[in-house]
Amino acid sequence: MTHPIIEDLNWRHTAKQYDPSRKVSEQDLDILFEAMRLSASSINSQPWRFIVIESDAAKQRMHNTFANNHQYNQKHLFDSSQIILFAHNPHYTRDDYAKVVDKGIADGRTNAEDRDSAFNAYRFAELNTDDSGYNGCWTKAQTYLALGNTLHTLARLKIDSTPLEGIDIELVNKAFAKELGRYRCEVALAIGYHHTKDDFNAELPKSRLSLDDVVSRI
Repeated sequence: MTHPIIEDLNWRHTAKQYDPSRKVSEQDLDILFEAMRLSASSINSQPWRFIVIESDAAKQRMHNTFANNHQYNQKHLFDSSQIILFAHNPHYTRDDYAKVVDKGIADGRTNAEDRDSAFNAYRFAELNTDDSGYNGCWTKAQTYLALGNTLHTLARLKIDSTPLEGIDIELVNKAFAKELGRYRCEVALAIGYHHTKDDFNAELPKSRLSLDDVVSRI
């Protein structure tokens, strides 16, 4: 199939080695961050925060979190252009949703007189919240919607990426507690440009299950 979207997705691969001499431009970062902001989420909850690690000092902090586990991903920290922490709010509340509702009013999406009825959608969040107020399984799922959108956007921009579930979650959240606040990170993303000689994955053919294996039309 020939189509720009399909070509971009076929171009994309998980980078295994980055070229430290190449950095993502500010222009492309502006596009990327805006695309991330525009990601879809259940009831438009947007229960996320994206922490962009790009200074040497911040990268060293992230580097130190690999002291015990997942050292195979440690090499990406200084070779990639940026590392992005995808964090979610594990105790998303009605007050959090109020910010979404009020922003919708400010943007003209919701009429001010309909503010109270706009909270009807929050019922879905309540259905995913336990007695302690925890709804992290639901909010974490929203960050993966944002992650998928980010991966596609990067492919359109011809920027390489590496999703990083191989991180020490507890050490990462401890190291970046100030920036994360009440949010929690369980997945990160390296972005940049792959090393043309040392990234073995760049030359391998794309392999996915067949369309018939994953799509059923009924």
